[in-house]
Amino acid sequence: MSKTITTRYDVAEHLRTPAEMAAYLEACLEGANGDAAFIAKALGDIARAKGMSEVARNAGLSRESLYKALSGERSPGFDTILKVMRVLGLELHAVPAHA
Repeated sequence: MSKTITTRYDVAEHLRTPAEMAAYLEACLEGANGDAAFIAKALGDIARAKGMSEVARNAGLSRESLYKALSGERSPGFDTILKVMRVLGLELHAVPAHA
């Protein structure tokens, strides 16, 4: 019987297009239940897919501080979220909540 070999799944390897990135963030927003660190982690996944160094440079942040902010271990400032979303080519929209 052959051994099953498993590898760690990395969502960043599967986020290739802006549409895939936006759909992933949308799904994370829907499932976050108000957990800002979860959303930060999702943005970190997208940033890794685009290239963390490039995203950090374009957002005016150091790569290390961006990794920390988007690690999912803490909630970054809203200004950081907005900078990263702009660099990633993503927009934040508001819609009425479901009743």
